[in-house]
Amino acid sequence: MSLSEYRMDASIAVSDMARARDFYEHKLGLSAVRTQADGSAVYASAGGASLHVYPSPAHAGMSTATLATWYVDDVEQVVDELTSKGVPFEHYEGITTDDKGISPRAGGGKVAWFKDPDGNTFAVEGDL
Repeated sequence: MSLSEYRMDASIAVSDMARARDFYEHKLGLSAVRTQADGSAVYASAGGASLHVYPSPAHAGMSTATLATWYVDDVEQVVDELTSKGVPFEHYEGITTDDKGISPRAGGGKVAWFKDPDGNTFAVEGDL
């Protein structure tokens, strides 16, 4: 038995579900496929994995790591679309990015990072 044989989902703690739903649904364009009694929402992706966003104010935004990455065909197009919806992209010290926040990947491709209202970090990556 190996865990690689099973579906895996990411879970993201947020402090305010109404604010989180506005961000994930209106800015990122995700659709909730399930909501639960605690107000949490599950957003599906094309790859079969899903993003579970749940209320946990004490833990929201605590991780400094990238929590989930969307693999896209055109990073620049996705960054432009999200920027037009008010999603700012990160610029990190020691990582080369262009004015939009897009960084070239060693070996090809591009990546850009953004945060949700609680400071949880996400990425869009692609263009290989």
